[in-house]
Amino acid sequence: MNDMPHHDRYDDCSCGKCDYCHHKGNRKFRCCFEESGGFDRTPAIWTREQAEQIRITPQNAAPVIDFDALEPTAPDLWVWDTWPLREQDGSIAVLPGGWRVIFSLTAPRSVLPGKRHDIATIRYFYARDGQDWIPGGRVFPQEDPFGSRQWAGSAFVKDGEIFFFYTATGRRGETSVTYEQRLAFARGDVFSDLEGVLFDNWEEHVIIAEPDGEFYQTQEQSGGGIIYSFRDPWYYLDPESGCEFVLFEGNTAITPAVRECEPQNIGDGDFRSGNDVPNGAAQFNGNVGIMLLRNSDYTEWELLPAILEAECVNQQLERPHIVYSGGRYHLFIISHQFTFAPGLDGPDGLYGFVANNLFGNYVPLGEGGLVIANPPEQPFQAYSWLVLPDLSAESFVNYFNLEGLSLNEVGNQPDQYIFNHFGGVLAPTLQLTVDNLDTTIVNELAQGLVMESETQSAPFPPTCEKRRHYGDLEDEDRDDHAHTRGKRSRDDHRINRGGRRKRHRHD
Repeated sequence: MNDMPHHDRYDDCSCGKCDYCHHKGNRKFRCCFEESGGFDRTPAIWTREQAEQIRITPQNAAPVIDFDALEPTAPDLWVWDTWPLREQDGSIAVLPGGWRVIFSLTAPRSVLPGKRHDIATIRYFYARDGQDWIPGGRVFPQEDPFGSRQWAGSAFVKDGEIFFFYTATGRRGETSVTYEQRLAFARGDVFSDLEGVLFDNWEEHVIIAEPDGEFYQTQEQSGGGIIYSFRDPWYYLDPESGCEFVLFEGNTAITPAVRECEPQNIGDGDFRSGNDVPNGAAQFNGNVGIMLLRNSDYTEWELLPAILEAECVNQQLERPHIVYSGGRYHLFIISHQFTFAPGLDGPDGLYGFVANNLFGNYVPLGEGGLVIANPPEQPFQAYSWLVLPDLSAESFVNYFNLEGLSLNEVGNQPDQYIFNHFGGVLAPTLQLTVDNLDTTIVNELAQGLVMESETQSAPFPPTCEKRRHYGDLEDEDRDDHAHTRGKRSRDDHRINRGGRRKRHRHD
């Protein structure tokens, strides 16, 4: 692709599990690149045939929330998309002083709920019991982050430092709201004791990825009534390989004028012969993107082909994240009813897929992928579910008691009606079970509860033949180690498609 090296440039990597044989720098990158399948790998597909199986059942319908019993998460703020501070392996972090931490998109309650995305700020909360959250304030000083506002991301803690990924939306200082989306990174220090939690001493923020127009659609390539997607970076350390990735929400890179629904996006031959695809379905092209870490300071990444695509099925596969359980990879996304392509009907909900390896053939969980659905009597009561290592799922309270109104119709109501029917607080946590492809909501837990939980280890520790020691490395291999000390070859620059180092302060 362009002047990128071919995949076979990396066929000297003899190790199948990269963290255990090539521990550092370019050698590890090459091994992980090979493990990923390289640039020629084909994404798994969520087909229209599979999505037509979506059904709300007693197993996936969430209980109706007791709205009168809800407590405000922050008295003066709307709170929505939320994620926990994790250890690097994905386990829920517990900081000195016994604190668990969550991060949320927030906006003042004086703002109409529909306008909150245009001024979103990431704030944090901490609690010893994972439930009674204490507001900690803004994560970043106001002038530091990229974008006119910041959307969802992820964060982990290691050796007293926080590694923070977020969506930089728009441009700092813009005079009107724009929807450009880039992936950004910042690194800072964690201060935690019996008195509370503070994040400080942030290094300069870095843009780590922008859509490339080849694997992922740019804003210029996009079209239609739903904004394009390049957001929601979710850091993921693969327990089987030791390779480090970021998942994100994207769109397949193709312009509206040339889009069409391919047979593989529709279903098998029998399904295709009896089902016509409605006009306009080809404009829906959501995917789950992934990129691979290139360096040790988390500022350089390689965009790889998507791991799941939903062309002709859905426009937005939001907030993708993986829970490794039972030796299998459970990929979860959230999606709205209005982002499904014409001819398909799926509720606002949590959707899931499972594969035997990170880059495997993901197949839908539950009914066509539906894991959690809002109950039919409250179809928009919650949104933005995030599944944690113990298979509990946290979310926020969205719109409720709408008496049959659609979300589009809500926007036409008087301001006070909208304020009265929007939650903007953390929702009751739901407990899931997963048995092969079957999923069940088994319990409703406390509002906003994040429990201590650990990511499962790989069932069999990865092993491989380490054929050479550092003292016996050939010249090329010594050069690879030299690259990890800051010196990089021309070929290394050629492959740096997705995460170019950008240490400028101007947005």
